[in-house]
Amino acid sequence: PSSRSSRTPNPSTSDPMTSSTDDLARLAAVIESRKPAHGGDPQKSYVARLLHKGPDAILKKIGEEATEAVMAAKDLEHGGDRQKLVNEVADLWFHCMIALAHHGLGPADVVAELVRREGLSGLEEKALRKLREREAGE
Repeated sequence: PSSRSSRTPNPSTSDPMTSSTDDLARLAAVIESRKPAHGGDPQKSYVARLLHKGPDAILKKIGEEATEAVMAAKDLEHGGDRQKLVNEVADLWFHCMIALAHHGLGPADVVAELVRREGLSGLEEKALRKLREREAGE
């Protein structure tokens, strides 16, 4: 979907969360279609090229984008541009979506995990995770 209208939120959707998850699902479908196994051409598509290079290249990009997002957030604390932070986080999310697709996952998996955590104290969730990791290691 390369038309501008495909990137514009649906005004008939009253719930912005539904619109956002629909947008992520649509983007995930485009990423999925760029996989070399689905005909994605590394000569014509950045996503296909990154997927073709493999997980190390994808992870390197995630690291770069995460660093740029951190730098933009730090700059914002000193009068930087808010849009720069949004742009860098968008780049980070996009590359994370490529990593998810590489591993047969998508944004719905992440949203489901966030929903699962809803209402759970972050401190409690972290302690529970550490306990499970210790039990798994025994």
